[in-house]
Amino acid sequence: MIQRIRVWARGMAFRARSDGGMTTSEYAVGTIAACAFAAVLYKVVTSQPVMSALQSLLKDALDAKF
Repeated sequence: MIQRIRVWARGMAFRARSDGGMTTSEYAVGTIAACAFAAVLYKVVTSQPVMSALQSLLKDALDAKF
């Protein structure tokens, strides 16, 4: 049992020291994906149905009686 714990502890220590970060190509792909998502989100938010819904929501909020 103690041997299994030692092996597990060595494995965990190795994983903690290993390089687990992203490489440059992964950063590039992540940046491109984020830009694509931002472009799609911009198109959705600036579409006419969403704009009219947001305007209606703001108008109702500003006209609220307290």
